[in-house]
Amino acid sequence: MLLNNLSLDSLRTLVATQDLGGFGRASERLLRTPSAISLQMKRLQEEIGVALFRKQGRKMLLTEQGEIALRYARRVLELNDEMIDTLRGSSLAGVVRIGFGQDFTGNVLPLVIARFNALYPLVKLEVTVDLGQVLLQAIDSGDLDLALTLGGAQKRTAQLLSELPLHWIASPSFRNQVKQPLPLALFNPPCGCQTPGLEALESAGRSWRVAMTSPSLTGVWAAVSAGLGLTTRAELGLPADVQTIELGLPPLGNIPVTLQRRRGLRAPNAMRFAEITEESVGTYLRSRPARALI
Repeated sequence: MLLNNLSLDSLRTLVATQDLGGFGRASERLLRTPSAISLQMKRLQEEIGVALFRKQGRKMLLTEQGEIALRYARRVLELNDEMIDTLRGSSLAGVVRIGFGQDFTGNVLPLVIARFNALYPLVKLEVTVDLGQVLLQAIDSGDLDLALTLGGAQKRTAQLLSELPLHWIASPSFRNQVKQPLPLALFNPPCGCQTPGLEALESAGRSWRVAMTSPSLTGVWAAVSAGLGLTTRAELGLPADVQTIELGLPPLGNIPVTLQRRRGLRAPNAMRFAEITEESVGTYLRSRPARALI
């Protein structure tokens, strides 16, 4: 049997189409036309000899063989990138100034730092953990090179990585008493996660009160866990003793996950950190177990 050598570029495009949600978004990221992406995927199918996609309306979905190909593509690209990183890693040095929103400190941040440090041990990392608005201001002022945060998709410095649904979150013992103002545990404003909740309550005519405010996500989770009030956030790193709920409350929509880059950023160490952050966010979001709504 004659085996073909698959194009790594085609495999990278296959992964991009799935991670970004379609040929259109992949074309924007890869700076190619949708027709060029489609032609590349057609050639990949021909090289492999099986159908990787099936059409459903206007969408192109993966077949069972396509799902298998996607898993192998990730492994092949990971090995390829690891080899290049290992060979080049010793040549990178300097400092990368990075910011992480508090929602990412217990999940994505350890993944990114561990991988980056293993590959580029001579690069010094200066990490800031803070509110999203503070990080966005630091990007604008040039005090940070990169920042991973929720919100900020409208900024010219933003790279959209994903969108996550917002949820009402409370302790298991919480009961929605319609005749009473809804108690809320909130971040100190401004906060992109809580503004949609407040606006939704106002639109629905539902009364509410602030039971607690905190500049720390740990403080918000403590208040929610204790039953002091409920809050609105994306489902990222939820403590075991809180849960997403519905209980007749208004829907909240989505919030973007963005990687912000300061203007004019070109340093190879920072650009590589950005790539590893993007990959780690995708890995984490794909691996999250689903939690049922109450």
